[in-house]
Amino acid sequence: MTVSDSGLPPVQRVVTGHDARGLAVFKSEDVEPTRMIPSGDAAFLLVWTTEKVPVDNNDETDGRLREAGLTLNEGSVIRIVDMLPGRSSPMHRTNSIDYGIVLSGEIELELDSGEVRTVREGGVIVQRGTNHLWRNATDKPCRIAFILIEAAPYLHEGKPLPEDKPADDYTND
Repeated sequence: MTVSDSGLPPVQRVVTGHDARGLAVFKSEDVEPTRMIPSGDAAFLLVWTTEKVPVDNNDETDGRLREAGLTLNEGSVIRIVDMLPGRSSPMHRTNSIDYGIVLSGEIELELDSGEVRTVREGGVIVQRGTNHLWRNATDKPCRIAFILIEAAPYLHEGKPLPEDKPADDYTND
C-alpha cells in the first residue's frame, strides 16, 4: 500500500453514475495518496471537481482530471488536505463557501481578527469567505476533507472584500 507524503493512509475514492438502463452503477474506484505541495506545509489530493454549480450529473468527465486551483471559478472542488505537524498555511480568502470536515487529528483556525479556535476530529468548519489560516500545532498530521463551492464575495459597507489567494503553486493541482 502506498503511503501519503504526510504518512497517513491513501484515500479511497468511489464514483457512481448510471448505466444505459438508467440504473445506478459504480463507475470507478481508486486509492490515491496525498502528495506534498510546493510550499511544504501540507499534502493535497484533489478528489473531484465540477465545472459549474448547479452541477450537471450528465457530465461524464472524471472530476479529478479537471484543472483546478485552490477553488474553481463557477464550480466546486473537494480535496483532502493533510496539514503537517508544526506547519501553517498562508493567510487567505476565497470567494467560496468551504466546508471542512476534520477526519483525523486537530487543527487551529486563525482569523484575521486574531481569533483562534481548535477544531478536533469529527469537527466541521463552515468557512464563509473570511480571511484565515490553518495551523497544526500538534506533532501528528491532521487530515481534513474540504468542499469548496463558488460564492459571491462578502460585501463590507457595500463593497466586495477582495480574494487573497496563496501563490498558484500552493495547490499543486
